[in-house]
Amino acid sequence: MHSKRAPWLLKLSAWGGLVFLHFPLFIIAVYAFNTEDAAFSFPPKGFTLHWFSVAAGRHDILDAVWLSVQIACYATIIAMVLGTLAAAALYRRDFYGKNSITLLFMLPIALPGIITGLALLNAFHAAQIEPGMLTIVIGHATFCMVIVYNNVIARFRRITHSLIEASMDLGADGWQTFRYIILPNLSTALLAGGMLAFALSFDEIIVTTFTAGHERTLPIWLLNQLGRPRDVPVTNVVALCLMVLTMFPILGAWYLTRNGSDVAGDGK
Repeated sequence: MHSKRAPWLLKLSAWGGLVFLHFPLFIIAVYAFNTEDAAFSFPPKGFTLHWFSVAAGRHDILDAVWLSVQIACYATIIAMVLGTLAAAALYRRDFYGKNSITLLFMLPIALPGIITGLALLNAFHAAQIEPGMLTIVIGHATFCMVIVYNNVIARFRRITHSLIEASMDLGADGWQTFRYIILPNLSTALLAGGMLAFALSFDEIIVTTFTAGHERTLPIWLLNQLGRPRDVPVTNVVALCLMVLTMFPILGAWYLTRNGSDVAGDGK
């Protein structure tokens, strides 16, 4: 009889991988609270919240945060609409070229960000669209749509089609079937996809660099701070806040989809 417990070497490798991935994030979190007169020292000399108050009073940071929130909201709304419609069109019917269309949907997030950003920049130049907030939203929506599409089409495939047929047989029209059968089953997948799309858009840097023009989102602000060593403590605070802000949507999406196999009304 084989033991179900993992070998100690496998456990050690897993924990080692987690430490390797998260140790730099831990360092940023620690130095965000480092004392004012020892911002570059190791180990940290003390604990302070001074840098948080400094960051909260910086208008350039607040403007970058607000711009990132706006862009993430717009990109998420566009991604949820287009991703849901695409999933509804592709989830059930098989036709020639379906796999190719699915591949095209996946390319914006599968390709390296620099390729996607360069392609978008050339497309905007060809269309004579000036880089700015609009181009950032369009660029973010291209890969955020993939996140929503994946969540929604997976849920569509778990919905028993007999539920939809039963609704129509009982006299419900298309809108009523969508409202009372389809939408309740898609609600958690839609919300989880939207939360992941928001988090992905909020901290996106590579595609934003190619499409931003003169706009400065929060990730671009952080990138520009690399050349300002005097602002490292404030940069650490902003980086910590960015990690926390993006962590909550990701955890929320995981919580909503952890029992994603359950489908309302299927009698299971």
